[in-house]
Amino acid sequence: MTDTPADLDWVRAAPEDATGPGPWIELAFGEDDLVYLRETGAPENVVTTTRRKWDAFVLGVQAGEFDHFVADLEEERPPAPAEGRS
Repeated sequence: MTDTPADLDWVRAAPEDATGPGPWIELAFGEDDLVYLRETGAPENVVTTTRRKWDAFVLGVQAGEFDHFVADLEEERPPAPAEGRS
């Protein structure tokens, strides 16, 4: 298990206009090519990976390699209520 350095500069992965506590994913790039990830709702739970693996993941997201996960979620999610109605 890798200890999380106290001096990491966490960056929140959220839309620029996002407000509120999230939950959002935050990441930080540390020494020795390590990348740290956490969720704002549970910042004590940190996942660590390497920069090489992180870069491969980002390229996979950009290439659409994980789009089927989103499609599966949209099928399970009930439709959002129309604005102006409750």
